[in-house]
Amino acid sequence: MKTIDASLNWLSQFPPLAAIDDAISRKLLAAAHNIHIKKNARVFQEGMPCERYLLVLTGSIRVQKVTPGGHEIVLYHIGPGQACELTTACIIGGHNYPAEAIAETAVQAVSIARDDFNHLLSHCPPFRALVYQHVERGLTDLVTLVEQVAFGHMDARLAQCLLKQENNENKVAMTHQELAAELGSAREVVSRLLKEFERHGWVKLHRGHIDIINTEALKRLSNKTFE
Repeated sequence: MKTIDASLNWLSQFPPLAAIDDAISRKLLAAAHNIHIKKNARVFQEGMPCERYLLVLTGSIRVQKVTPGGHEIVLYHIGPGQACELTTACIIGGHNYPAEAIAETAVQAVSIARDDFNHLLSHCPPFRALVYQHVERGLTDLVTLVEQVAFGHMDARLAQCLLKQENNENKVAMTHQELAAELGSAREVVSRLLKEFERHGWVKLHRGHIDIINTEALKRLSNKTFE
């Protein structure tokens, strides 16, 4: 871990922070640390106290909730230029993390100490605006997730997820368990639906990945999410 260069070039990824011109706030931001997190490493775990505020520069982090029975549901993802709204809530409320976060890829992030975060939140309007912006995004995503889990058709949600995760080679590099976690469902349910998709000729199943055969069919199915 090393202190970030005082030039603060990383601020370019967070436009609201570029407006900061007071010396104290810039000093606190310059005291932040540049951290590197390995792929599949745990960023934080449930029950852990929140000691830092992370701003992601590169890579992706998955925030998920795991039940005592081992059932997983992905709450949201954090990508470049974003922050973790759960971390914000935990710092402000003084609570421990109620979920866990895993690095989906190698991640580079800016780490701001809790005391520095609290000072910036209280005394630096541009920083406060950035934090609230991320909280608003997170709440919107969580409400959408609740709507999908409570009211959405699982086959339509699975089709939507496959289309979202599809790469340039028409492949989805996810296991059935990873898709189930993304959808907040059981692996058996996802596997059954994928086999049905394969029977229709929409996908081709392989170990560790899925080939998308009929994108248009999946798009039509995904449109019935809330019908």
